[in-house]
Amino acid sequence: MFFKKEETKNNNFLTKVCALLIHAAKIDENYTDKEEEIIKKTLNELGVKDENISKTIEEAKLIEESSNQILDFTREVKNLPEQEKIKIVEALWSIIYSNKNADIYETNLMRRLAGLLYIDNKTMGDIKEKIKKNSE
Repeated sequence: MFFKKEETKNNNFLTKVCALLIHAAKIDENYTDKEEEIIKKTLNELGVKDENISKTIEEAKLIEESSNQILDFTREVKNLPEQEKIKIVEALWSIIYSNKNADIYETNLMRRLAGLLYIDNKTMGDIKEKIKKNSE
């Protein structure tokens, strides 16, 4: 029974991470297939099995639509080890730069997330520049 409870907790966590990624993808009001591919790849890297990715994304879309604040999505993420947080932030910047451009809403979101996830400005800037350079 312990494993079942732990698996449910992990699935809930990954669904919230997915909701955060979807939120970043939708913030410019242009949710693209390319952004969804980045989300799928990130979920896969975080341990979601291929057969569960579509279900996780559908659940996350419902959570994202019914939530009005990103605190719901970041509460557990901020307690992750630094490398895991960086992986999620890289995915967020990849989503934002998937259209080669970051608008004011997207950069504002990332500025707020830096504070909520306890990521210093230099680290956030370095990740942003790395992803921006790779998207060109």
